[in-house]
Amino acid sequence: MDVEILNSDFELVLYGISGTAINNNWGEIGFRLMNKMWEKVRSNNLKNKGINVWVYEPNGKMFTGVELDNAPKNDIGLELKQINMAKYAYYKHIGTYSLLAQAYSKMRTYLSEKNLETCSPALEIYGHWDQDESKLETEILMCLK
Repeated sequence: MDVEILNSDFELVLYGISGTAINNNWGEIGFRLMNKMWEKVRSNNLKNKGINVWVYEPNGKMFTGVELDNAPKNDIGLELKQINMAKYAYYKHIGTYSLLAQAYSKMRTYLSEKNLETCSPALEIYGHWDQDESKLETEILMCLK
């Protein structure tokens, strides 16, 4: 597994919707939040980078968002989330989304072996959709202490 440990500032400004993944139903809640977010982005004709970002936080909190070209001029029901990390682990998963849990497990094992502790947040940055699931790209970033 090619996990990179980066000691460089990572900053991201997102607009989206947050919720809670009760019983760790991350996928179900994430898709529901993401669909609501895209509905608001499209109905307000907001120019964006087209990349979904899922943010995982403590106590089952999650946020799904997108980078906008410009901040909305008025309240359209999207929350602002600013992500700042100075040290983080990075891994690019290529393949079906159903293998993401396995990628996280391997990543956590790798970090544990290196005596590195994670903290909040963790991010999934999804590449553009491809019908061939073996070509899907998901960047995983885990904040480190």
